[in-house]
Amino acid sequence: MNEYESLIRLRRPPSVTAWASIAGKKESEGPLGKCFDLTEADSHFGQMTWEQAESELQRRTLNLLLEHGGCEAADIAALFAGDLINQCSGSTYALRGFDIPYYGIYGACSTFAEGLELGVMAVCGMELPRAAVLTSSHFSSAERQFRFPLSYGGQRTPNAQWTCTAAGAALIEPQGGPPYIRGILPGRIRDAGQTDASNMGAAMAPAAADTIARYLSATRTRPSDYDAIVTGDLGIVGSRLLLKLMEQNGYDLRGVHRDCGAMMFDCKRQDTHSGGSGCGCSASIICGYFLPKLRTGELRHVLYAATGALLSPMLCQQGESIPGICHAVHFSYESGKEKRK
Repeated sequence: MNEYESLIRLRRPPSVTAWASIAGKKESEGPLGKCFDLTEADSHFGQMTWEQAESELQRRTLNLLLEHGGCEAADIAALFAGDLINQCSGSTYALRGFDIPYYGIYGACSTFAEGLELGVMAVCGMELPRAAVLTSSHFSSAERQFRFPLSYGGQRTPNAQWTCTAAGAALIEPQGGPPYIRGILPGRIRDAGQTDASNMGAAMAPAAADTIARYLSATRTRPSDYDAIVTGDLGIVGSRLLLKLMEQNGYDLRGVHRDCGAMMFDCKRQDTHSGGSGCGCSASIICGYFLPKLRTGELRHVLYAATGALLSPMLCQQGESIPGICHAVHFSYESGKEKRK
């Protein structure tokens, strides 16, 4: 399959009609703290366990999305949701009381973009009236699953990233105003042989370079055609590698590339090393920072290329490498119909 066959061009671009974002205390203290709809100082979110806290984070974010969209749970024809906890249990337990048709999805940190792509397919292909996307991550639940319990007191390497306590949600409908979704490009698994689970940016950068280069080639566009090409979440280390890989492909992303992992924290002041990560990192930043600017026209075109490290703790312990994935979504202030009139 070549890039022209895998790129999905949308003749009738759907709209992102509403969105919501909630972040934790550390995220609220970062450079984008004021962009989120709500922030929560209690990392337990009033619950007994970290996993219950993440489910509560998702519940609150979905309720906020319904409020912003002026609709009820019964109005959602399909909900695509995911997280980092095994079997997507954070999403499952969060949504069991909503009675919404539910698809549990997993793409690691790329899950929000994956959900947006599936939501677009559901609205444009299946002609559903409304689809929602919801993803989250929680620092403590991720540490327990992928690294060590917090009480272990393990040292973090300089290239490690800090899993964000955050969630983002978006509503996709066939008609509405900006922002529109003009095109999507499913990612392909890329494995550079990286085995260090602390250096996920290096594992994901090849997938990001592959997807971004394919999208630019298929659409015959240049990086300068976009106000921002946004990755999530390569962090500082992975972002540097992406720029080098894109140069090898003949593209200069300097000046237009933004990475949600690098944007979330002041890495030196907040001691987050290479930046943020997690399903909720790019989801909350897309919903809290980029979509509002696309609605007003402050930004006209944003290519969102979310990356995921598809690792399993067990397989990493067995010496397996870490495959990467990157899904692309083109947001635009313009529907594209204007040029065809």
